[in-house]
Amino acid sequence: MAIKHNQQIQHNHFRKDWQRRVRVHFDQPGRKLRRRQARHEKAAKVAPRPVDKLRPVVRCPTLKYNRRVRAGRGFSLAELKAAKIPRKLASTIGISVDPRRQNLSEESLAANVERLKTYQARLVLFPRKVKSPKDGEASADDMKKHRESGHEGKVKRAHSAFPITNKFQIEEGKVADFESEPAAYRKLRDARSEARLIGVREKRAKAKEDESAAAKK
Repeated sequence: MAIKHNQQIQHNHFRKDWQRRVRVHFDQPGRKLRRRQARHEKAAKVAPRPVDKLRPVVRCPTLKYNRRVRAGRGFSLAELKAAKIPRKLASTIGISVDPRRQNLSEESLAANVERLKTYQARLVLFPRKVKSPKDGEASADDMKKHRESGHEGKVKRAHSAFPITNKFQIEEGKVADFESEPAAYRKLRDARSEARLIGVREKRAKAKEDESAAAKK
């Protein structure tokens, strides 16, 4: 039978078998172990290649955090062009690419180009065909040496080999230790007052000069 009037909810409306529907995470320790094992298996599979890609150094957004730097989504096309790395080749040699990103300063462009060049200098590119390697690819001896040096099962990451550090340091101390300057509000008020009264002051100065000239006569 339908409910009339104010459409109130019956008292037995939500009495359901919630024990069957509730979700718990008692398997979290086991999942943590399986994720760790999966990371080591992946590292062993792709060794000696790192499991992640090289990412650029970018500034954090907003005025509050822009003094800090962090890893960005990918290198811009201008940075790849300055480092002389083809766009299609970059993603195949462990470099992340973001075609939408733009460089807004010469400093960030120069820093990321230097980061790419450092990566290129340390890059050992294994050839697809071992018997006929191309220019810039590693020889059989170099491949053997790097395979032996790489620890099997150890997780290697690009951001560990090329870390991003914040060089900006904030000088701390008491307020009395720093030289105080006039407030910006006071400066703006003074500038606005001078601009408004410039005609009156010029007229007053000219009248004073005329009075002094007349007194000398």
